[in-house]
Amino acid sequence: MTKKIIAIIGLPGSGKSSAINYLQKKLKCPKVYFGEITFDEMKKRNLKANQKNEKMVRENLRKKYGVDYYAKRVIEKIDSINEKIILVESLYSWTEYLLFKEKFKNNFYTIAVYSSPKTRYARLKNRPERPLTEKEARRRDYAQIENLKQAGPIAMADYTVDNNSGYEELHIQIDKTIEGVLK
Repeated sequence: MTKKIIAIIGLPGSGKSSAINYLQKKLKCPKVYFGEITFDEMKKRNLKANQKNEKMVRENLRKKYGVDYYAKRVIEKIDSINEKIILVESLYSWTEYLLFKEKFKNNFYTIAVYSSPKTRYARLKNRPERPLTEKEARRRDYAQIENLKQAGPIAMADYTVDNNSGYEELHIQIDKTIEGVLK
């Protein structure tokens, strides 16, 4: 069976989770979330879920096992799923992007969800789980762009949707975009 792997990418607060949740319901397909690896490791270490611990664990795992550690773990999960379409949430780095391109070739698609920093920071400040101040959000943006080279996958995205309005507009754009992917 040929699988289509669709990664939803973007900076924190852009609306990746909203896009993924919408697509999961629409397409009735599973998702694999990069962040699960961090959260599982935090549970193993009995660490509280917060920005400081998440960052420490992410950096520790990448330092210990290599910058491609998350991508390899997620690819293992994808290989174990017997579905035609699989969504991927939170692919961040250029290394991860290249590994996915190499593994899945023309069956790997990226959809970048874009929101302005002002919009994203307001969302991150008000989110119920793991809220961030504007200063923390900006620091995380810079770290992800500079350390993980997150701008590369976003710049090379197959599709980009603008999420500065609301859910209705986001869903309309995703519907149009997913038609192109599923042809």
